[in-house]
Amino acid sequence: MRSIGEMARDGGLSVSALRFYDRAGVLVPAWVDPVSGYRWYEPGQLEEARLLARLRRAGMPLADIRLVLAGWAGTDTDLVRGLLEAHLRRLELGLSDARSEFSTLRALLDRRETDPMTSLRTASVRLSVPSTELAAALDTVRFAARTDGELPALGGILFDIEGEALHLVATDRYRMAVARVRSTGYDGPRTQVIVPLPLADAMRALLTGEDPVQLTVDGDRVTLEAGDRQTSGQSLGHEFPDYRRLVRLPAGRRAHVDTAALRRTLETGPVRASGTHERNGEPYDLSVLRVAENGSVVVCDDGDDNQDDVAVNRDFLLHALTAGARDELILELGAPTAPLAIRRPDDEDAFSLLMPVRLDD
Repeated sequence: MRSIGEMARDGGLSVSALRFYDRAGVLVPAWVDPVSGYRWYEPGQLEEARLLARLRRAGMPLADIRLVLAGWAGTDTDLVRGLLEAHLRRLELGLSDARSEFSTLRALLDRRETDPMTSLRTASVRLSVPSTELAAALDTVRFAARTDGELPALGGILFDIEGEALHLVATDRYRMAVARVRSTGYDGPRTQVIVPLPLADAMRALLTGEDPVQLTVDGDRVTLEAGDRQTSGQSLGHEFPDYRRLVRLPAGRRAHVDTAALRRTLETGPVRASGTHERNGEPYDLSVLRVAENGSVVVCDDGDDNQDDVAVNRDFLLHALTAGARDELILELGAPTAPLAIRRPDDEDAFSLLMPVRLDD
């Protein structure tokens, strides 16, 4: 018998993925310890795990994977071959359509790039910001930054300087965090610069005192001075998405929540399987939320469905609660297709957004 850790290592699936496939009834362990709940697998299930990993990397839906696994060991392989060929045709058709659309989009993009555009960069900017506020802002947004390098423009934190306000923004497409810091000493045009994550982390390490710090942007060079210490580096040479468009949300149902209590409920309460929605090729746990009539937030049980429920990545929500850094936070739930907002009661300029996940039928 293989433990779940050994099965994950040898089968090419993570432990969390194996738990998900167990709950989904796709790859069920041969035995589960009734006391500890620990999962054990028979030697013959290793081939199934490897096959499952290959099919998921190829993007096959779970419904088809179930049939492939069921027919794999049989003598009649026509069904399996048919499912594989049908999925390959879907991929080829989808790729053909995508190529056509992307060709059109590239032509439109080339046309836009030939038109004069106003840059939000400037030659030199120097401003003073409170150390404690900048530290808190970095802590608020850091969790939402993209770290895999696939989209370089999102691999840092946007510093958006305008008037007496410095906004920090980070997003990985599935979540976004925004924070605001007061600033003095600069009254020029709006300026934006993307600070790479290693430099942002080095900045955070300097912010240990109470005195104001100096932030300088000189071309593509960004420097933070804290007393006699400083850190400096090159900014990312990309344009950041227009985050102001992304945070214009229709009003939703607001609920004040006890952060610690909600965290406990999320960690121990019911979760749903993410189904065909995956992150980095692996499924993840969903928490389904609802605002009750008394104004409280309910984490819904499996089968307790309502058309207004909002499903989000549970780990992302836990990260956002931690970054909120308040005993009480405000959850704003709109339509099931609208982002979930996590806001601070005392600071409307610091918030995070989580993209919802469609619940599979």
